[in-house]
Amino acid sequence: NISFKLAPGETLALVGPSGTGKTTITKLLMRFYDPSDGEILINNIDIREYTQESLRHHMGVVMQDVALFNDTIEENLQLVRTDATSADIRAAAKQAHADVFIQKLGEKYKTMVGERGVKLSGGEKQRVAIARAILKQPQLIILDEATSALDSESEQHVQAGLGELMQDRTAVVIAHRLSTIMSADQILVMQNGKVVERGTHDALAAKKTGLYAN
Repeated sequence: NISFKLAPGETLALVGPSGTGKTTITKLLMRFYDPSDGEILINNIDIREYTQESLRHHMGVVMQDVALFNDTIEENLQLVRTDATSADIRAAAKQAHADVFIQKLGEKYKTMVGERGVKLSGGEKQRVAIARAILKQPQLIILDEATSALDSESEQHVQAGLGELMQDRTAVVIAHRLSTIMSADQILVMQNGKVVERGTHDALAAKKTGLYAN
């Protein structure tokens, strides 16, 4: 029984306790599985009418657990756009606030990151993931707890990168930290698989007894 509309260029935030269905919504959007009831429409067309490939081609995803391969930073970025030039890659990294740390590495963009990016810190991996999403130039951004594992200094860099990524794009954001969602156009507060409150940060925070205010 969840229903919402998201207009182009808007940011929708999903908040609520763990296990309430926030990530499930993003998985439905990416067609990891299809809804058993109801429908999801994109441009008034049922999501099941699109192939997974064509759908995901227009999506950029940044998750808490970043998927990096045991290859160079450049190769990890180029995954999403094989025709991207070195200049394209560096421009995306600058926007994501990743170029700063990459320039300090011994081999710069040719640096091997190790299995699952083990040679990079959590904040550095997140910034590479944001750069990858910026390079892809997607129409829909999905962020799933993208800053929850970071210290406050790393979070500042990552938040700046996310701001660049989300500018003028449609976004669905899952977050526990208020800093990520205070400027969202619409916040859905979920509990036990249902939407219990909806509105902007200011409106929801003003409710004295609301779940969001708590």
